[in-house]
Amino acid sequence: MQAAYYTQTGDAAEVLQLGNRPVPSPGEGNVRVRVMASGINPADTKRRAGWNASSMAHPLIIPHSDGAGVVEAVGEGVSSQRIGERVWLWNAQGGYGEAGRAFGTAAEYVVLPSPQAVRLPDDTGFETGACLGVPALTAWLALLGAGGLAGKTVLIQGAAGAVGQICVQIAVTHGAKVIGTVSSEDGAAAVAAFGDVVVIDRHRQEVPAEVVRETAGAGADLIVEVDLAANLEIDAACLASHGAIASYSCSSNPAPVLPYYAFAGLGAQIRFIQGFRLTAGQRTEAEATITRMLSEGTLSPSIGATHPLSEIVAAHARVEAGGLGQTVLTLPALTGVDHE
Repeated sequence: MQAAYYTQTGDAAEVLQLGNRPVPSPGEGNVRVRVMASGINPADTKRRAGWNASSMAHPLIIPHSDGAGVVEAVGEGVSSQRIGERVWLWNAQGGYGEAGRAFGTAAEYVVLPSPQAVRLPDDTGFETGACLGVPALTAWLALLGAGGLAGKTVLIQGAAGAVGQICVQIAVTHGAKVIGTVSSEDGAAAVAAFGDVVVIDRHRQEVPAEVVRETAGAGADLIVEVDLAANLEIDAACLASHGAIASYSCSSNPAPVLPYYAFAGLGAQIRFIQGFRLTAGQRTEAEATITRMLSEGTLSPSIGATHPLSEIVAAHARVEAGGLGQTVLTLPALTGVDHE
């Protein structure tokens, strides 16, 4: 099978390789999926780059945790009725804080535990399915993992990002008043398209002042945070009494200094969100929510660019540059070219 892989961390152009690898066989409890599309997340590019002093967890890694395709074979203990099922995939390659699996979705085939291949609605495309794993599960955990949203005000920092856009759609659908920060006109237009959303351009407007005005001084009940270290002071000024912050990233400074009493005085909570670490019960609820929203047309990940597998270096560069919309690789089976 055709695959992209690396044997050392570093710049995409220097370490990513294309070549043929053996087609994997599904063991007990596993399924083999013919991959149609592979989604790329910042976590994938950071892991490949060796971000935050991370090292190779395996001698050879096929990258990417998210993808979509068709179940082609099953291992012992898995119903043969799964063969032919359209699925989206999560944690195919692995998560932070653990070695994870060596072989992800940047290949024509991937083998993984059956529960990690979730049925994809028939009218949802494979490219869309490849955008669900990390962003949608992270967004669900940040917003719904601690209760309902109806009647609450939610501030989504980085609302135009992959997680941010799905957060906006989930929050709007579940009855929250939604405020989102963006950093460009294109980002503002993308977020505004999701419905009744207050959009704040953080480069042109004072975020705390706008949040105070929009909430009549009460502040946001929940802040979904894309970079906790960069926004600590802003979040403290925007948060309502007894509010909560759900932070899923802290890229600007992995070891932030916390203004403790600014949050303690509010009786605030800070939740650390890791989309790779949902419990089994949380995953069941999240998958049900995602499937329902896809079927209802209330969840539609924004795809900014698609590349063939052969252009994986350019695709990684786009993710690292912060390109608007999600970046997806299309595999030969989707484009009608067979490279087995």
